[in-house]
Amino acid sequence: MAIHTFVGKVCPVFVGRAEEAGALRDALARAAAGTPQTVLVGGEAGVGKSRLIEEFTATATQADAVVAVGGCVEIGAEGLPFAPFSAALRALRRELPAETAEAATGQEEELARLLPELGEPRHAPWDDEAALARLFELTARLLERVAAHRTVVLVLEDLHWADASTRHLLAHLVRTLRTGRLLLVASYRTDDLHRRHPLRPLLAELDRLRTVRRIALGRFDRTEVARQLTGILATEPDPARVEEIFERSDGNAFFVEELAVASREDRRAGLPDSLRDLLLVRVDRLPETARRVARTVAEGGSTVEHRLLAAVAGLAEDDLIEALRAAVDAHILRATPDGDSYRFRHSLVREAVGDDLLPGERIRLERRYATALEADPTLVPADQYAPRLAGYWYHARDAAKALPAVLDAAAAARHRHAHSERLRLLERAMELWDLAPASVRAGLRPYGHARETYPRAAHDPASERLRYVDLLAEAAVAGRLCGEAEHALEITGRALRLLDKDSDSEDDPLRAAWFWAQRARLMRHTARGDGWAELTTAQRLVRGLPPSTVHAEVLALVATWSTRHVPGPEAFSAAERAVEYARLVGARDIELNARLTLGGLLVEAGDIGTGLAEMYAVQERAEALGHTQVTGRLHVDLPARLEDIGRSREAVEVLRRGLELARGLGLLDTEARVRAHLGVSLFSLGRWDEAAAAFECVERVGRQGPAATGHARLALARGDVTEAERQLTAARASFGTRATSARHRLPLAHLALGIAAEEGRLADARAALHDVLDELDVPGEGFPPGSRAHAWPLLLAAATAEADAFGLPAAEPGRAETLARIRKAAKTLTTHAPVWHAYERWVRAEVLRAEGRDEPLDWSEVVAAFETLERPYDLARARHRLAASLLAAGGEEDGCERATELLRLAGAVAGHLGARPLADSVALLARRARLPLSPTARRDPAESLGLTSRERDVLRLVAAGHSNRQIAGELFISPKTASVHVSNILAKLGVSGRGEAAALAHRLQLFAAEA
Repeated sequence: MAIHTFVGKVCPVFVGRAEEAGALRDALARAAAGTPQTVLVGGEAGVGKSRLIEEFTATATQADAVVAVGGCVEIGAEGLPFAPFSAALRALRRELPAETAEAATGQEEELARLLPELGEPRHAPWDDEAALARLFELTARLLERVAAHRTVVLVLEDLHWADASTRHLLAHLVRTLRTGRLLLVASYRTDDLHRRHPLRPLLAELDRLRTVRRIALGRFDRTEVARQLTGILATEPDPARVEEIFERSDGNAFFVEELAVASREDRRAGLPDSLRDLLLVRVDRLPETARRVARTVAEGGSTVEHRLLAAVAGLAEDDLIEALRAAVDAHILRATPDGDSYRFRHSLVREAVGDDLLPGERIRLERRYATALEADPTLVPADQYAPRLAGYWYHARDAAKALPAVLDAAAAARHRHAHSERLRLLERAMELWDLAPASVRAGLRPYGHARETYPRAAHDPASERLRYVDLLAEAAVAGRLCGEAEHALEITGRALRLLDKDSDSEDDPLRAAWFWAQRARLMRHTARGDGWAELTTAQRLVRGLPPSTVHAEVLALVATWSTRHVPGPEAFSAAERAVEYARLVGARDIELNARLTLGGLLVEAGDIGTGLAEMYAVQERAEALGHTQVTGRLHVDLPARLEDIGRSREAVEVLRRGLELARGLGLLDTEARVRAHLGVSLFSLGRWDEAAAAFECVERVGRQGPAATGHARLALARGDVTEAERQLTAARASFGTRATSARHRLPLAHLALGIAAEEGRLADARAALHDVLDELDVPGEGFPPGSRAHAWPLLLAAATAEADAFGLPAAEPGRAETLARIRKAAKTLTTHAPVWHAYERWVRAEVLRAEGRDEPLDWSEVVAAFETLERPYDLARARHRLAASLLAAGGEEDGCERATELLRLAGAVAGHLGARPLADSVALLARRARLPLSPTARRDPAESLGLTSRERDVLRLVAAGHSNRQIAGELFISPKTASVHVSNILAKLGVSGRGEAAALAHRLQLFAAEA
């Protein structure tokens, strides 16, 4: 039986805090208007954070907002991940059951990791790197949906005690929540934030966001202390008393309260000498039974359930109720809102009571808690059982009991994707390993995913025992998944040293190979290398061994690495063997990933039909089996291959489907990558506004890198060189040390070259080309296999830059060498796909133009090649070049008519896309050739030449044989001005003298109507 009592505040008057309360109300108003807000309330212990938030939540409730509160758990039940979010979501579900159920529809199995009441969590692969991000995104979406039509205030108390998973989820929510009437309020103790406290970096990160406000709660001044004392004492306090209490409390609201109560209850006794004694005054005045119950609650954790407390206290029910009532009436304990648990009214009192326990008392209480909970797991919520039992046994210093309990807690943390807590618990297990009796260790069995880490040797009973190296394997994966890659790298090193020193099982080579494969991943994550040396070692260890999951995984990693760095026969062979081995051992995820790699390699090798068929087959199989990791990767890799071979419309269809899946599964990173690829394909299709929107969407969610190269290309095509340079910088920063493979280096070099050429820096453009050719173009072999999709655009940009500079004396030195290198590199690239064939024709034509040897036939071939592809911008550029070549050839009237039509088509596309540089080039060429771009407009021949009305008047007089002085007199301008107009006219007409200008005017009959 629990005590259902509402405990009033000692001070009924809310003192001060007008500015802070106003800031909270302002945030509530902004949230109610539809923009999610976050308020972080910081202050020392006892300064009044909880009272401020209580008063605010009362105000919010009156304003029809729904308030859900969750508190972080202090050390004592460590390893309890997401505690405040679970509690807050549980409260939200109680308040809005229908809305919460509707918002969680379809994702109950995933969200159950935070809110177990939703059902049984879905099984997930043990090393699913996207699992945690998926859970975070689904949580954000749940809150946005619940808060779509009702203002929700989510309060997270005591953030200084937050577990790492809670901190990461909070950071994700604050960064990504975009809609919903939601206000997050979190409190934390500033005096607990030592220099290396993990909350400090989070606060610094959140400070930079415009939707976040921090409130620093200070101490009361003398006047506020007097007002608080008046409320507590219900009378005007004596000034001397106010002064004494103010000096003793230093304005801390909680200490003011305790000092006031202490002095009121015993005026004859002096005030306690220390604050610790002050906090124990009320406890010491309790009856003995109540004091014992208070000490029991202090050691049980931040909150203790009534049934658990009853089992541990060992009192009759009536005696327990009487003791609890005494503690509640004395404002030491309070019942939680649900009435089923108890906690100290203030954590400072709990700390004081806990510190007053003797070591033996503390260990005895921890053992009693553990024994009671082990006997009846229903005494606590199901999701808290494993971590709390582990904590109780650990602090009871019973290694035999603690080791199995800690391992169970680690498994539970893994089940909830709480990888940081899982790592901490595994480290605790390592600490306990040698302390636990050998008989206990021998009885431990590989659990859950530890069995999946690497296969056990057949008919070897010892292999069914959990070994210390198994803990290291678990910890290495947990470290990688929670972002502690450096720590994970150290753990794998420790494991390999242990295996090398103490090898006692026939499956140790597999274990070692598995650790080397993990190190390969971690080397890339930590930017310590590309991981190839580690993979080579892993390959050597598995060579000649029977098929196994480890063998298949190593081969799959080798294939993926080779595809990214040196795609070719080795990658193809590794992918084929990985598929074969994975099928033999039933490793479906590895098989599907390897098949996806194999399909991409087939496409790049020119067997496009077979490769795409394989990738589509993987898509169907992965979706049927629910393999989210493979599905996410496929909806990036497949459209990338389709885009590479010029099938952009088909790529868009796959990407649209990928967006739906990524959103539904909560794969934020996958969604960002899919959107980035969508922008690239939309750019190819000439849907540039949609492409820009896709790129901007990726950048808004903080994933600028994946979209930066595509966005830079778009900016450059539209003539915004400044934006292109900004995006190129972002792309380089995003790729970092990964920009060593051809698929990264070539696009970056292409952009650098294009920007340099646009700014007239031909030397820098050439340097960008030569640098990347020196690095990637292997003599006798050419570009690495699979790089043609990026190599052709690079060579085209280089050839175009050389052609545009043709005839400039400064461009001559180095031209021949550059063109020779372009030709040589182009010969090594295959043209299996129509788009690659079109690029080959285009590069050849630009090289000829750079040498002054291009003919209309060359450009006709380019135009014909692109007319079969859905690439309107490329086709418009080719048509512009063909028109220029036709006009340069001169002669036939049909050539002028065709050039006119080509320029009209190119100009229309350029105008629609906003491709300003192309539009300007088309207009300039038409103006110089005196060709009308509008077929229906009645044109003034003089206007078609770009002449202003004043220049037209001047040309009429020039055609009549007038001198500059005569023109000046006729038009009432100075001779100097007349001379300037004549010079401008000659330039616009492209003639060398007044005579040629007059002849042209007569030939074109510019002034025939006036005559």
